[in-house]
Formats: sequence, structure tokens, C-alpha cells
Amino acid sequence: MTSIISKIKSNPKLKSLALTMLMPANDNKPRLWVRWFLNPFKHKRGKGAIVRYNTRLDVFPFNDFRLGINSVIEDFATINNGVGDVIIGDKTIVGMGNVIIGPVTIGNHVMLAQNIVISGLNHGYEDVNIPPSLQKVSCKPIVIADDVWIGANSVITAGVVLGKHCIIGAGSVVTKNIPEFSVAVGNPAKVIKQYNKQTSSWEKISL
Repeated sequence: MTSIISKIKSNPKLKSLALTMLMPANDNKPRLWVRWFLNPFKHKRGKGAIVRYNTRLDVFPFNDFRLGINSVIEDFATINNGVGDVIIGDKTIVGMGNVIIGPVTIGNHVMLAQNIVISGLNHGYEDVNIPPSLQKVSCKPIVIADDVWIGANSVITAGVVLGKHCIIGAGSVVTKNIPEFSVAVGNPAKVIKQYNKQTSSWEKISL
């Protein structure tokens, strides 16, 4: 199966034909037959995992989508693996209205509040003679480690790594890596607290 997918991806004509079969023209949602007959065999859901009825799963068989044990995707969230894998660990909560566009890897015991955008995708804009919507896309993987908590209405941009047990304040725009055991807030997000293992306390950072 993997070798067939690799051949299709490397051949522009086969790739175009495959995409036509997998989704309607001018639509990024997979066709019904893909959702019913292909995705269940390709994608993995752990025991006790829940995907609410009003979730939009725009997931395709040519990339991975995995949801860990006892994890939950709440209503009105959108998950899209069209340009990269979306991997979600165990006992993680994807809040209402979240948008997750791969390539994204999320660890265990992660809390995502409401209306968060996590996107590993960017559109090109450099050629002024072509609309950005028609230019090539670029992808940089986002990695969210275990025990992270992201506040409502935050944005995590392509290529960012969030370290273990870091906290992102509501409304933050994260454009750079955040180290583990840190609290970051703002636009662009900056670290304001870090955990000191020697004193077992959270200490403010002078900006």
C-alpha cells in the first residue's frame, strides 16, 4: 500500500487522477465512498476515542490520521490531512471550533481550548503575477509535546515546536518554538514564566 501511494505521489498525472477520484472538483472534502470504504482501513482510532457528530474530518487515505486512546475531538472542529499527517496522542482534547491542518503531531494529555488554529501549511505569495491561492504551498511540521495546554483563540504557525508542559495563553499567536515547562502569551507569543526544577516553582521572566 505504501509503495503504491509513493508511486502516485511521484507521478503528476497519476496524482491528478487520484485526487479527482478522491474529492470533487473545487472541494477539499473527501468523497463519500472514500470516507466509508477507504479511511476506516487506513486511519487508526484508539479505544475510547470520540469524534463528535459535527466534526469536519477532511482526511484522505494518502496521509495518516491517528487519534489516540480516550482522546476527544469536539463539535465544529476541522481536521485536514491533505498536505500532511495529523497524529493526535492519548487522552487529548481537541476543543470546539479548532482547525488542525497537517503536518501536525500532538502528544498525550494535551488540552486545546476553543477556536484554535494549528496549521503546518502556508501558501506562496512571492510571484506577484499569480494569486497566492494558485501558488505552491509549503509545509513545515508542527509538534506539540505531552501535557501542553493551549488557550482559546490561539494560532500556532507552521514549523513551531511546543515543549512538554508548556502553557499558551488565550489569544496568543505562536511563531517560534516554546521551550518545555514555560508559559507564553501575546502576539507574537513570548515566554513570561518558566518552571525552576531546583526551587520547584514557576518564576517570572524579565522581558
